[in-house]
Amino acid sequence: MLDKRLLSILVCPVSKASLEYDREQQELVCRASGLAYPIRDGIPVMLESEARRLSVDEKLDKSGRTSPPQ
Repeated sequence: MLDKRLLSILVCPVSKASLEYDREQQELVCRASGLAYPIRDGIPVMLESEARRLSVDEKLDKSGRTSPPQ
């Protein structure tokens, strides 16, 4: 689990926008830059070179769902 205080002060190093914690994927997601930063051994890796590019669906849908709810 990521410390809420840490999450409140971390920002995307590319866009300086706030991040969302994705517990399932163990990533910090920035929709502004379209990047997801991995969390390894409880430590956020805040390097653009280590980040995963978000898909179009992930950028648009804050819940991470790719289909509408039933």
